[in-house]
Parts: sequence; C-alpha cells; structure tokens
Amino acid sequence: MKKIYLAAICGTGMASLAAMLKTKGYEVSGVDENVYPPMSTFLEEQGIPVFHGFDAAHLANKPDLVVIGNALSRGNPEVEFVLNEKIPYISLPAALNQFFIRDKFACVVTGTHGKTTTSSMLAWILEYAGMQPSFFIGGMPENFSGGFQIGDGEHIVLEGDEYDSAFFDKRAKFLHYQPRILIINNIEFDHADIYQSLEEIKKAFRQLINLVPGNGGIIANIDDPVVAEIVQNIYTNVQTIGVGSSAAWQAVNIRYGGEESFFDVRYNGQFVASISISQAGEFNIRNALAAFVAASKLGISAEVITAALLRFQGVKRRLTLKAKIGAMQILDDFAHHATAIKQTLCGVRNRFPDKKIWAIFEPRSASAKRKVFEKQYFDAFDDADEVIIAPLHRPDKVPVDERLSVETIVQKLNEKNIPSRILPPGNEMLEFLSKNKSKNDIFLFMSNGNFADMPNILAERLKIDQ
Repeated sequence: MKKIYLAAICGTGMASLAAMLKTKGYEVSGVDENVYPPMSTFLEEQGIPVFHGFDAAHLANKPDLVVIGNALSRGNPEVEFVLNEKIPYISLPAALNQFFIRDKFACVVTGTHGKTTTSSMLAWILEYAGMQPSFFIGGMPENFSGGFQIGDGEHIVLEGDEYDSAFFDKRAKFLHYQPRILIINNIEFDHADIYQSLEEIKKAFRQLINLVPGNGGIIANIDDPVVAEIVQNIYTNVQTIGVGSSAAWQAVNIRYGGEESFFDVRYNGQFVASISISQAGEFNIRNALAAFVAASKLGISAEVITAALLRFQGVKRRLTLKAKIGAMQILDDFAHHATAIKQTLCGVRNRFPDKKIWAIFEPRSASAKRKVFEKQYFDAFDDADEVIIAPLHRPDKVPVDERLSVETIVQKLNEKNIPSRILPPGNEMLEFLSKNKSKNDIFLFMSNGNFADMPNILAERLKIDQ
C-alpha cells in the first residue's frame, strides 16, 4: 500500500491523520468541499495536495485506500465512485487502529466533557517523563506543536469520542481504539443528532468497557452517577476518582489563587502529592486527578507528575486568554453544552470573584441547537453578570419542532435577574459591548466555532477605546 486518499480531509481529525500517514511514508492526498485556513494552511505546510470540491474524476488514478470522513454519506460522487469501483475504504478511527494503535499501549480518555484537556495533560506527563508518547487529540495542546505526535515510546494517548465512525460504520469511534487504560470523566446525554437517549450513550460506553482487558485498567470519576453505575461488576480493575466522594483517589484541600488552582491527592485516605495547575475550576481539578492516576498506573512517580502538571500550559480554546486590555480580559472557550457552560463559568467566577463576567454564547453544535437541552441552559449562566446569546448558527440543520428557543432562554434568565439579550455576532454585538463595558470586565466567548472572530474583533475595539 502506497497511496492513501482522505475524503473530507479538512476536518481537524482527518487533517491530523493525513499528516501522520505522510510521516509514516505514505503518499497522501485528499479532498474537501470547504478548503480554508487553518486546515488548508496546515495541509499545505505538510506537503499534502488537496482537491477543492467533490468529483469522481479525482479518483481516476485509483488510490490503494480511501479514508472516508464521517461527514460524508451516500450520494457524494466520490463515495459512489469508491463503492462502484471496489476501492478499499475505511473510517478515520479504523485507520488510526490499523496504522497507529495496534502495536501500542493505548490510553483512551473519554467522557462528555474534559476529554481534550485530560488527554493533553496525560500526553504531556508522558512526554515530560521522557516516555516519547504518540498521541491523537481533538484540540491543540499548548505544550506541543499540534494535536498529534508519533513518538518512539510504547504508549499512545487518544481522545476517545463517542460520535459515530462513518456512514458505513455507526459504532462510536472509541470502539476502534483498543484501550489498555481507559479514563471515563463523565457521561451525559449529548450528540442528539445521532443518539436518541442517555441509555444509548450508556450502551456505547458499556461496549467500550467490555474491550478493556483484565490486565488493563479503568479510571472512573464516580462523582458522576452514570459513570459510577456503569463500572459496577466488570472484569477490569477500576480505580475510582472523585472530589469529596467515596473514591479511592481523591482531590482534597481545593483552593484557588489568582492564576492557579491547588489541591492535594489522597489515595485510600493517605496523602500522595500537592498539585498546582494553571487551569481554573473544579472540573479541571478532576481532569488533572484523572491524568495523575493514569500516569501513576504507568509507573511515573508522583514527583514527576506534579512537576509536569505545574508546567502544563493548557489547550487552545479551553479558557484561552485572547487579550488583556488594562484590567479587562477576553477569554475564548469551546463550551457548547449546558453543563460545560456552567462548569466554565464556575471556574471563571472562582478565579475572578470581584470582576464583572460577560457570558457570550453561540449555539452552534448539533446538540447545542436542540430543544431537548433547553431547560439545562436556564441554570447554566448563574455565575454570569450579563449574558449575550447569539441566534442559532445554521438553524436549518435542525427540524423546527426540535429547535432550541434562544428567546425562551433569555426570558428565563431575565426573570432570574441575570440581564440577558440576543445579539448576532458582528457590529451590533461589538457596539453593545463597547458601549456597556466597564474597566473590570471579563468577556467570556463560548462556541465550538470561531464565533465570527468576535474575540479578536472585540480586542481590537477595546484597544481603540482605551
């Protein structure tokens, strides 16, 4: 096999896979409908040619294998050509398994929230310990140059996503990852475009748990009742973690400084280590505790783990400081689920108890735009002083009767005396924020997209307003 072609190559995961395959010596090319920075620039830097727009003619010189992204389905001209011509094809997670996971010790990080940060923490601890890990993460860890690495060590760290693999394989992606160490951070109903209920998501996680061998291990956050439920009576050793729970591994003596969070690790009631991280919020303390326990199970000393976490720089778009203008700060976060919004705001409030916090949210993801989550938003913004919610991004992607009502959320928040309004990203939002700012404000933007570049646009305006 020499030539590998990736259909829908500009997704973050697909672009990373393309670069990994190129590093291994394969002749790699691909196609996508929308080819624009940063992925287009990244692929160009990697020397990977990309076709713009789908056309069966791109496959005339038949590749040895086609990796088909889960954004594509029947009816796509290139998918139809692959099927008609019997060209071998595979999904992204199956390709990861075939080319990168099979010969490694896989550490898989899962959960509705915290996957990217926890997997980044664990990868960095292994790197800091000199273990030269490979990793594949759906974000950009600041301690590394990108979201993937092919290392010479025996371990690979994977962010385990429960989203489906491809149109021809509706199983969760993480079922391809052969975990030896499995972290389960939390489990909530999410991905309402492909799962009908929490029970369906629990079924996928139970399938994953069944794949962890007896000589492997599961690290389970039992502060989460769903996680606590599904790790009962299983064949693999379970290390329980939690904050103020009955877990074997506990984060205790939690405190927050201006730029840091602190906690102690206890195992079965005995002190193990004192940890300092630069990430805010109790949810990040749980992330760090999970990474600590996983690294411990891999033989890394508490002293080395503590030193690594102290030097962990975070993940892009996970409470990233975009700009500081005087005492004002602009933060950018990926939060797109009501629970993530609530946790993120709680973390910001703990860090900045005396500042005015603007929560500025764009309902953009498939789940964020659905009515099934509407009531959860009513309490998600309690730590904000003012709230702005953008209109739904691409509302046409959700059936009318399933569509979130931003108007209802804003009404409920105003009834709770949290000043709230609907403003589209762009000049209207910019003018309102500029006119109503004060010198001690925190502007927290939350979206799984780029929010029409509003964090950067606001930063430039505030500099002019100074």
